Amino acid sequence: MAPGVDSSRSPLPGAADTVAEPIRRSDYDVTDTVQVSSPAAVRKAVIDLYHETWPEARTETLGRAIDDFERLFTGRLPGYQGVDTVYHDMQHSLDVVLAMTRLLVGYERSSTGNARLGAERALMGIVVALLHDSGYIRKDSERDVPNGAVFTKNHVARGARIIAQYLPMVGLAEWVPVATRIVHFTGYEVPFPLIRLHDPRDRKVGHLLGTADLLAQMADRCYLEKCRDRLYVEFVLAGIAVRPGTDGVQVAYGSGLDLLRQTPQFVQSTLKDRLQGAFGHAYRYMEPVFGGTNPYMLAIEQHLVFLQELTRSGRWPMLRRQPPLFTATDTPMASVRSLVVDHLTGIWARPAANGVKPA
Repeated sequence: MAPGVDSSRSPLPGAADTVAEPIRRSDYDVTDTVQVSSPAAVRKAVIDLYHETWPEARTETLGRAIDDFERLFTGRLPGYQGVDTVYHDMQHSLDVVLAMTRLLVGYERSSTGNARLGAERALMGIVVALLHDSGYIRKDSERDVPNGAVFTKNHVARGARIIAQYLPMVGLAEWVPVATRIVHFTGYEVPFPLIRLHDPRDRKVGHLLGTADLLAQMADRCYLEKCRDRLYVEFVLAGIAVRPGTDGVQVAYGSGLDLLRQTPQFVQSTLKDRLQGAFGHAYRYMEPVFGGTNPYMLAIEQHLVFLQELTRSGRWPMLRRQPPLFTATDTPMASVRSLVVDHLTGIWARPAANGVKPA
């Protein structure tokens, strides 16, 4: 447990009864047992869990989907450039897929009768998790777009179109109407009440998916460094951090450190509004997989406590981890930083930039 945490009054439900997180490698999952930067390692872990839970189901489609995901994200799938976003890189998606599979398994173990999802619905959910951030990837016809982060505001809808094209290729065509809706539980483009799903089990898969996306990124060992160094630059290129206005430049995040200072509020609101609220505490389905504990929630708690201490003390140099990055480009951080400089220079050079207006 991180210093200063009273485990009897844990701010994060589901974390209080877990043991302290050991030191883990930066590209491994929350348990330090699966290398989530490796498609092969995640492939094995996911297929093992899937087969254990649905032994009658074939795993060939699942294996193919992970292989195709790797081709898409590494730029080896014809028509696509590969991933170049530095926060939403390949490791993030693989981490989400592992978390999603664990949640699906935990839910299935906790359910009976008609409430159970079944092998094919679970398979669909895993494939959607694989492709939930595929909308960040540029097509060959989009070479004029400097970086996939430009698509931040509509990347979920773009990913839904890729999912609609892909599912028929692996024998899941009938799931397209459901899959292209539940992927929106990972974003902010469609209000959740407007996501129309007739079967409550499909909505449950959507809640598990949205939960997996949040748990994986917020439990990442280097979550704080990645917010400061990588998410900020994506927000700049997306026009979220800084944007021109009619009466000046509107600044939501003045720097990566400024974004980090606002992260505790984001985490708390995400816990309340999404993980506990809209998704109905679906994170608890990790507990059947881990013997009643939830290592993801513990890791998030540790990040939040540490960040609050850093905010209080101002000891920001303690955030010194330099996690590996997994994109299809050779020098992703150097490239994106150059783009950020050009982008910000262009904004501040505009005539309207005669004042600064907070967002």
